[in-house]
Amino acid sequence: MTSAADRALAPVPSMRERIVGTAVRLTAELGWSQVTMAKLADEVGVSRQTVYNELGTKSGLAEAMILQELDRFLGVVSDAFDEHATDIVAAIRSASRSVLELAQDNPLMHAVVSATHGADTELLPLLTTHSESLLVAAKLVIAERIEPYDIDLDAAHLDAALDMVVRVVLSHVMQPTASPSETSESIAWISARVLRG
Repeated sequence: MTSAADRALAPVPSMRERIVGTAVRLTAELGWSQVTMAKLADEVGVSRQTVYNELGTKSGLAEAMILQELDRFLGVVSDAFDEHATDIVAAIRSASRSVLELAQDNPLMHAVVSATHGADTELLPLLTTHSESLLVAAKLVIAERIEPYDIDLDAAHLDAALDMVVRVVLSHVMQPTASPSETSESIAWISARVLRG
């Protein structure tokens, strides 16, 4: 149970964070096509102009939602690499499992997956428009994190290996075929063969 002291120390979310968080919740509850700037303003308890001032258009809102979720996912990846600073395969296993577990309980991911199955086709651009930037951002974070590890691959082959790992994880985020634990074990096994030869 959270104490009053813990609540007092917790950072107060900015107006932008409040709006984006509410937009994620509304998207999960109602579907992206039902999220309007007016409805968002009512839910947050601010004027519609405040929402526009913070995020601009609905497209800007979509981008902010994606980037906020990306930060959360990359945060668990960084934590996994911190915990396994000397074993690259263990770091990849832990990062994969953490990402897949987070995706399992993520309301925006559920809404995006629903869109891919025809439930809300207006949400699909959220995924397709930003998928390349998500891939690039994830690869950049992992590339930075693996520098300290001793990996006997040239730059081109290392880039190909990272690309493979990130794409496999993202494909399982969108369409899981097993538990996060089982999937992360498979990804770790492939990574071991590629990175350790």
